[in-house]
Amino acid sequence: MIEIVLLGTGSPIPDPHRAGPATLVRAGGRSFLVDAGRGVLLRATAAGAPPNGLTAMLVTHLHSDHLTDLNDVITTRWVTSFAPTPLPIHGPPGTERVVASLLASLEPDIGYRIAHHDDLTWTPDPEVHEVLDGVVLDDGVVRVLAAPTDHRPVEPSIGFRVEHDGHAVVLAGDTVPCAGLDRLCAGADALVHTVIRADLVAAVGLPRLDDILDYHSSVEQAAQTAERAGVGTLVLTHYVPALVPGTEDEWRERAAAHFSGRIELGDDLHTVRVG
Repeated sequence: MIEIVLLGTGSPIPDPHRAGPATLVRAGGRSFLVDAGRGVLLRATAAGAPPNGLTAMLVTHLHSDHLTDLNDVITTRWVTSFAPTPLPIHGPPGTERVVASLLASLEPDIGYRIAHHDDLTWTPDPEVHEVLDGVVLDDGVVRVLAAPTDHRPVEPSIGFRVEHDGHAVVLAGDTVPCAGLDRLCAGADALVHTVIRADLVAAVGLPRLDDILDYHSSVEQAAQTAERAGVGTLVLTHYVPALVPGTEDEWRERAAAHFSGRIELGDDLHTVRVG
């Protein structure tokens, strides 16, 4: 079985009810955190996934809303571990520079804590692996693959496929339909996909909002990707605009017009199991 927990289903616009983009995937005793949006550790704690128990961090792209709390993940893992436990971080080219900058910004904090705690004798030391395509990790129990997606002008961006015991879950991140995502999704049990209600965004009439339509998938496009690839379950997340209680069926119906499988959506901590 593979378990998907929608830790954060929000967007760059602060929402008191939704944390920023982040998804937890559990498979084969491993735990993978995909992106680290606003408030991720609060939701991860509620899901029983403390940062010192993460197997790896998977970063889909370097937009700020997907990385807002990466510093919190790094720091909290460091100060709650009692031996050096570097956090593997797998992300697209550019991730190493971002993590190095985060660590530089944390230099005062790191110094304070080492000076205060005699048993804390090491600094946080994330293991950054920049990836674009192919196998990210394979320990014989779980295999993770990456492929390029299309979120231009945010470039490069990637999606991930987590495989365990004959089952697979795909994390699309932010993207429009593209060949790389189709390749990742082929025959997967589930696809977790950012979605935009293009009709609602276009109705607002603000150019800055209109701009997001050309580099995110609409609900309909995400559904078409899932159907084309033979995915079993489509999991909608990162709702723009925010998913208003009572409108879930509207979103579901738009997806169901193009996808014949199971459709899942909901609030933060919504959990889906496949396999």
